[in-house]
Amino acid sequence: MSTSDPLDFFDDVDQTVPVPRAPRRKRQLWDRLSIYLPVLLMGLLALASYWLLRATPATELPQAERPVSSEPDYFMRRFSVKAFDAKGTLKTEVSGVEARHFPATDTVEIDNARIRHIGDQGLPTLASARLVTTNGDNTEFVLEGDAVIVREAGPGADGQALPRLEFRGEFLHIYLEPDRIVSNRPVTLLRGNDRLVADTLDYTGEDQVAQFKGRVKVQLAPR
Repeated sequence: MSTSDPLDFFDDVDQTVPVPRAPRRKRQLWDRLSIYLPVLLMGLLALASYWLLRATPATELPQAERPVSSEPDYFMRRFSVKAFDAKGTLKTEVSGVEARHFPATDTVEIDNARIRHIGDQGLPTLASARLVTTNGDNTEFVLEGDAVIVREAGPGADGQALPRLEFRGEFLHIYLEPDRIVSNRPVTLLRGNDRLVADTLDYTGEDQVAQFKGRVKVQLAPR
């Protein structure tokens, strides 16, 4: 056994060779990445959310109701319109040169109109005027300008004969339900051969009664 120092074997080691160490640069890079990785992930999530938002169709917002126009929305020219009851019987026929529908009031104006209505007893009523305005369900007619309404003679509800009636004026308002004719302007009534002129008129067809106001002139034919 050598009597030399036991630590002398280090003298045989080449101390000029560098001892391998952990790469510091890689470790530092990884440390930096680990610090910024959450930020990068949040950025990627934000971009993905933005892309999904752009790709998703937008929800349609409820549109505000538009005001109903006071202008006519359709026209009819040289027309004829017929209405039937539940049994298929013709009740009303309206014809004219031109018709205009107004959506704001659901009314129709008719130029040079002609109206034919069959009553409950089967007696026809004919009406004409330069301008007729009717409501949506054709239960009211306002006649203006050379207005004429003729109710032909025939048997009434009690079986007795009813004379021919003719109404003339510049303004006549017809109600079909109930059966009525009204005017606040001068009107002429022809009943058979009798003639009556008044400033106003209120006639109900159910009881065959006419009320007149203002100046009334009556001309009765000899019996």
